Amino acid sequence: MNYRNADLNLLKVFEALMTEGNVTRAAHKLSLTQPTVSNSLRRLRETFDDRLFVRYGAGVRPTRRAVELWGALSRSLHTIRGALEGESFDPSISDGKFRVTMTDYVASIVAPRLLQRLAEAAPGMQCHTLPGTVVDFCPSLAEGKADFAVGAYNDDVQRPGFLRSRRLWSVDFACFMRRGHPLATDRRMTLKKFLAARHVDVSLTAEHGGVYDRLLRSRGLQRNLVATVSHYSAAYEVVRRSDLIAILPWSQGLEVVRMDGLIRVAPPVVAPPRTIELFWHERLESSALHQWLIDLLVGMFAREPA
Repeated sequence: MNYRNADLNLLKVFEALMTEGNVTRAAHKLSLTQPTVSNSLRRLRETFDDRLFVRYGAGVRPTRRAVELWGALSRSLHTIRGALEGESFDPSISDGKFRVTMTDYVASIVAPRLLQRLAEAAPGMQCHTLPGTVVDFCPSLAEGKADFAVGAYNDDVQRPGFLRSRRLWSVDFACFMRRGHPLATDRRMTLKKFLAARHVDVSLTAEHGGVYDRLLRSRGLQRNLVATVSHYSAAYEVVRRSDLIAILPWSQGLEVVRMDGLIRVAPPVVAPPRTIELFWHERLESSALHQWLIDLLVGMFAREPA
């Protein structure tokens, strides 16, 4: 289903059929005729390439695909209804404040674009960014220190029940080095040369050795890590000014890294991409201001998976 071409009115019919379990009752709930609902169901089936609802006694029951869709859509539809029928919100006159926690790399992408958009759509609103990583952004959201977090969540960490999220974009990892670096002249960087080179990495916590080193260890490999820095912006500059190389993030289509003096190549051991998500606490789902911000951020940064 392509969101840009989707008829979102069909989702209201889908919701009514899920909650009523009967075409006639769904039509009554929506103040529509039964043939109109039946026609909408036909279009839903074409859209999702699934029957979605099958006859069951005097009503209908959902297919497995419909149940899967309901799990993903029910809360969103509830939120939309609450925003439309409940608290009104006009961003153009709002003086609301919100805080977003994220790493300096993510902030370099999000903050300039977001602040520009807020200046146009909500000039009275205040936005404050806070430094944060996957280690501390859940406590920040739980304790109300931040309203949102933007970043990658570790797959091997169980997410707390209060956490809500929307996918934004994927980050790839490339090997960066200065122009003129000895490895830059090789047509194909060998694994041996790559591991032996002097590496710098970003450590956002007190621990050394991050995701990429865990990937290497899982394959029985170890690189020559000689330095760590606490900010991504510093790592790019270190690479630009030295013979150190680094595995650093790259967001295609959103990148703001200055490539002057740098080259970017694929490493012999490729790290899987990571997903950048927008996170918030479930208590914000009743706030029209925060729902507006969620929609704004998703609209600005969400990219279809490659």
